[in-house]
Amino acid sequence: MSFTLPALPYEAWEPTKRTMHLWAQIVGKVRLALAPHRNHWWHITLHLTARGLYSPPLRYGDLFFDVTFDFNENELVITVSDGREHHMPLHDGLSVATFYRDFMQALRDLGIDVTIRARPYGVDMSTPFARDEEHHSYDSDAIRRWWHIMLWTRDVYEQHADGFIGKTSPVHLFWHSLDLAMGQYSGRRAPPRPQANRVEREAYSHEVIAVGFWAGDPNTPMPAYYTYTAPEPPTLIELPLRPPGQASWQPSGGGHLGLLPFSSVRSAEDPRGTLLDFCKSGFEAGVSAAKWPPPP
Repeated sequence: MSFTLPALPYEAWEPTKRTMHLWAQIVGKVRLALAPHRNHWWHITLHLTARGLYSPPLRYGDLFFDVTFDFNENELVITVSDGREHHMPLHDGLSVATFYRDFMQALRDLGIDVTIRARPYGVDMSTPFARDEEHHSYDSDAIRRWWHIMLWTRDVYEQHADGFIGKTSPVHLFWHSLDLAMGQYSGRRAPPRPQANRVEREAYSHEVIAVGFWAGDPNTPMPAYYTYTAPEPPTLIELPLRPPGQASWQPSGGGHLGLLPFSSVRSAEDPRGTLLDFCKSGFEAGVSAAKWPPPP
C-alpha cells in the first residue's frame, strides 16, 4: 500500500506549531529533569509512536511513568506503573499556561513532584510557561499531518542507517527545535568548542553527520529536510547534493545546512527514493570532506 505525503503549508499551521512546540518543551523538560544522562542529550528527546509523541518511561521514587501526546484521541496521557492513568484533552484554545498548570498538577496528583526550568529554550518566545496565554492554537488535522510525515520520515531514516556499522543515534525529536533527527558518528572526538555553551559542547563532542526534518520556522518558513556535518570541513559545500537543482547548501549559524524542501519530496515521482538519495548525498559529502576513517 502506498502512502501519500500530506501537505503541510507553514503559514497555515504556524500558530499550532508554536503552541505544540511549547507543550513539547514542557514535557521534554520533565524528561530532562528525571532521565539518566546519555551522550549528545539523547536522554531528553521524545520518540514517535503509532499514536503520537512519547516520552519513554521515567522513574520517580518507586514509580515509573511515561507521557504520550495521543494525536488520534487528541489528549495527553500520563501512564503510571501502578496502573493509574491521567487523560488531559488537547484542544484549540488550550493555552500554554493552562497546559503547564494542568500537566504539572496531574503529575503531583499522581505522586510525582518534579521541578523544571519553566520557560522556553532555544526559540524566539520568552514568556514563562505559567504566564503564556498567547499561544493556544490546536489544529488537530494539521497536527496529524505533521505527525504522519514524521512517521514516514522516521522509516526512511531507519533505511538510510541500514549498513552503517558505526555509532548511530535513534531517530528522535529534539524538543528545543522541534526537529526529527538522526546522527551517525565517525568515532573520533571533535575539536573543543571554547565559545560553545554546555548544550552545544555535549551535542557536538564527536564528529557527526546528521539528517533531520523540521516543519519550518521564521528563518526557514517551510517544512524541509536537512543534513550537516560537524565539525564542518572547509570543502563540504563544494560537494554536490542530490537531487540537483532542488537540494542545496545554505548558510546557517556560521556553517552550512544542506536543505531539501519537503515540497520537492512530496511532489517527486518516488518520494522515498528522493529523500534517501538526499540523505546519501549529504553523508557521502561529509565522509569525503571530513576524511572519515573507513569502517573496521
